[in-house]
Amino acid sequence: MILTVTLNAALDITYRVPSLRAGASHRVSEVLERPGGKGVNVARVLAALGHEVTVTGFSGGPTGRVLRDRLTEVPRLTDALVPASGATRRTVTLLDDRTGATTHLNEPGPDITHAEWSAFQEVYEDLLASASAVALCGSLPPGVPVGAYANLVRTARAARVPVLLDTSGAALRRGVAGRPDFLKPNTEELAELTGSHEPLRATQDARRRGAGTVVASLGADGLLAVTPEGRWRATPPAPLTGNPTGAGDAAVAGLLSALVEHRPWPERLIRATALSAATVLSPVAGEFDTAVYEQLLATVTVTGEATAA
Repeated sequence: MILTVTLNAALDITYRVPSLRAGASHRVSEVLERPGGKGVNVARVLAALGHEVTVTGFSGGPTGRVLRDRLTEVPRLTDALVPASGATRRTVTLLDDRTGATTHLNEPGPDITHAEWSAFQEVYEDLLASASAVALCGSLPPGVPVGAYANLVRTARAARVPVLLDTSGAALRRGVAGRPDFLKPNTEELAELTGSHEPLRATQDARRRGAGTVVASLGADGLLAVTPEGRWRATPPAPLTGNPTGAGDAAVAGLLSALVEHRPWPERLIRATALSAATVLSPVAGEFDTAVYEQLLATVTVTGEATAA
């Protein structure tokens, strides 16, 4: 079982409009509603790949009930969310059909009490006992300590479960000190963490700060991985236009699925890059175009080399 942690889960709502104009009224051509939050998106992609996955984090209020109802529709996914007294947040994406641009409105999430945080940590430790890998993803809801991810990383490492961290801001700066096995930032998050806008230099710096392996999302340019085993760059054959929301989450799912299948690094990066690119063609996060994914598996290129023994 692969475990994903989404402390600030969400109900994702996507509105499609013919053309988005600030200050104007719009007729919505389509409304899409899905369970969301970064770790939930990762879990849905993992389940679609055929892996058993468990989702934990917090859920509360009417929105949380809808979220959990929608999770029951996903085969191979187990809901282990911890009840919260506050309401689960909603995230709203406005998709402009004319330009393909997306606009995001993200609510902050519920206030988590000390008792709720303690209850989550107990659930998390219990779930690690049967986990083959764990992903810690997304923002921290109000009330959760800023150093929460560092502690969760250490708990996973003590249980000998490989742990991947995918977050940003202060949560990333504090979380990397826990020494996660894998870090999956984008270029903006890397620059914020290290102060460098040069991806290779920033990736190497992130490893010095505590990450065992860093896989950086380079947007349409693919992925850069700097690992103890070597350094690789994966590149899709051509940029794809569409909705980039969830592309990084799909990459995390690709990395974790290939990790538990004991694939070598080039294969991990090909899968992650293909999934990320295929997700861009989906109108909602956590889903991917299967035909495009299979085509990309054969066309993503990987350069680099293993470290000499």
